[in-house]
Amino acid sequence: MQSRSRRYWLSLCSFWGSSLEAELEYQLNAMVELLSVLGNLAGSVFVLGLLAGPQRQIGGWSWEGALLVLGIYTVLDGVSSCVLQPNLSRIVNHVQNGTLDYVLLKPIDSQFWLSTRNLSPWGLPGVVAGLALMAWATLQQGIKVSAANVLLTGTLLLASMLILYSLWFLLASLSIWFVKIWNATEVLRYVLVAGRYPVQAYPPGLRILFTFVLPVAFLTTVPAQALLGEASWTWSLGSLAVAAVSLLGTRLFWQFALRHYTSASS
Repeated sequence: MQSRSRRYWLSLCSFWGSSLEAELEYQLNAMVELLSVLGNLAGSVFVLGLLAGPQRQIGGWSWEGALLVLGIYTVLDGVSSCVLQPNLSRIVNHVQNGTLDYVLLKPIDSQFWLSTRNLSPWGLPGVVAGLALMAWATLQQGIKVSAANVLLTGTLLLASMLILYSLWFLLASLSIWFVKIWNATEVLRYVLVAGRYPVQAYPPGLRILFTFVLPVAFLTTVPAQALLGEASWTWSLGSLAVAAVSLLGTRLFWQFALRHYTSASS
C-alpha cells in the first residue's frame, strides 16, 4: 500500500512538473490571466454592490460577508482553471479520438491519470486574489477568527473542491455515450456562477435548487459561514457528506462507464 501511494505521488509530481515546464514557456499568459481575474473580480464586486443597495446587505448577509462568499468562489474558480479544466475538458477528446485506449493501457488508475495529468499555473492569480479578498472581508467584518474556524473552513473548502470535481468528472464521463457532452459541462460552469453570491440572496425556489439539486450552497455559502463562526454542525456535516457521496458516486459511475466503453481498436 505504501509503495503504491509513493508511486502515485511520484507520478503526480512528474505530471505537474512536465506541465509547468511546458506552460511557463508562455510567461505573458500570467499577466493576461491576472488582468482577466482582476477585471472579472471588479465586475463581480460592482454587481454585488448594486444588489446590496444602500443598506449594504444582501439576503441577510452584510456587505463584508457577501464579499467573503465572492472570495471563496474566486478561489474555487482559480482551482478549476489550474486543475479541473485542463484535465476534464480533454476526456471528451480522448473518447472521440480513441486515445482513451492508451490511457486504459497505462499501469496507473485511469481516473487518476485523466484527473491529474495536466496542471495550468494560470489559475493561480485567481486563487491568490480570492484568498486576498477573503482575508480583507474577514478583517472588515471585525470578527476574531479562531484557529478552529480556520480549520473548519479549510476542511469545507476541500469538500467544495471535491464536489466541484465530482460534478465535472461525472458530466465528462457521459461522453462515452454522448458526443457533444462538453456543452453540458459549460452550462454547469455557468450555473455554478450562482455561488458567487450567498444562497440566501436568491428566491426560495432557487435556494432549494442550489441546495438539494445543484449543491451551490455547499460550495461557497457554508464555508463562508464557518469562517465567520456562524456555521451549524448540520450544514457542515452535510457538506462533508455530500462531498463523500459525490466522490464515491463519481468513482462508481466511471467504472460503470468503462464497462460500456467501446474501444477504438475493437
